[in-house]
Amino acid sequence: MISQKAKYALRALTALAQADTERPLMISEIATQQAIPKKFLEQILLELKRNGIVDSRRGKQGGYLLLKPAGDITFGEILRLIDGPIAPLPCLSQTAYRRCEDCDGEHLCEIRHVFARVATASRDVLFSTTIADALGGVEEAKATELMSA
Repeated sequence: MISQKAKYALRALTALAQADTERPLMISEIATQQAIPKKFLEQILLELKRNGIVDSRRGKQGGYLLLKPAGDITFGEILRLIDGPIAPLPCLSQTAYRRCEDCDGEHLCEIRHVFARVATASRDVLFSTTIADALGGVEEAKATELMSA
């Protein structure tokens, strides 16, 4: 399960991706549009800025904008950045590997073998799905809804 912070980060990035690339969005705009608490959003955007995902501009025309194209920002990248390792078991983590305390041997662990497939499938989806893909999926859903109405 992803954290609320990661969910808000993804929602903020989709808002920035939908915005005019020339005009930064103010925190208050994103917070209102995406129903994210403003103070929490400030912390999230600062973390995204420190990690080169977004940039901020000061002044009257200030706000936040994406530093990279939405098609280059994956869900996996953001989840790992915000929530940490993307693994159902510590012995399957690619970034924070830790042997399970009660394990006699990873190669013999039936549970690990099943969750290794789960982790691989999840990573494949998360690291191949971009913010742009998510926006495209919403547009497809809207079009389908209009056609069936």
